[in-house]
Amino acid sequence: MASPTARKHRTQAERSERTRELLLDATVECLVELGYAHTTVQEICQRAGLSRGAQQHHFTTKAELMASALEHLFARLSAQILHTTADLPPGPERIEIGVDQLWAAYSGTLSTAAVELWVAARTEPELRRSLLPVDRALGHATLQFYRQIIGNDADEHRTETLLLLTVNLIRGLALDAMIGGDETRRTALLREWKSRMLAELAAHDD
Repeated sequence: MASPTARKHRTQAERSERTRELLLDATVECLVELGYAHTTVQEICQRAGLSRGAQQHHFTTKAELMASALEHLFARLSAQILHTTADLPPGPERIEIGVDQLWAAYSGTLSTAAVELWVAARTEPELRRSLLPVDRALGHATLQFYRQIIGNDADEHRTETLLLLTVNLIRGLALDAMIGGDETRRTALLREWKSRMLAELAAHDD
């Protein structure tokens, strides 16, 4: 049986993690609703129901908080996607569904928050430095998912090339959606890319 001290420490750790999650969720919410320019630490703390002291205890700078929020959002989406990977059907349908899941992860909230931060990072060196390792981590997690979809026995260089092409297409389509582009055109382009991927994979297997 755990001692009272162990239970107290565990409770403190849980409270600390909950505080962190509240701050990160509030940050993402502000980025999506207000944009980076109007997202202040004061607004984040108000939405999270926390004091500035609580925020400063977890994140020493605004740039660190912003980058951590993006990482937090992707980790949550990535966990949802990876959880469903084992249930995907074999064959071509698996790859098509996999691309659709990447689109679902990279579009919407993640895309909006990421675009807001990367545009701001162009003129804010501290934010750019904070975002770079997060961007690499996102790429690594996405490659892991992609390998599970295609298969670990696939050629490493070829898999990475297909991944980069897919992610960059999806990011472009997500930006198109943000500025009010044609949804029918986006759907057609995504369908065309999945068709070309399947043809490429089939040619390689032959």
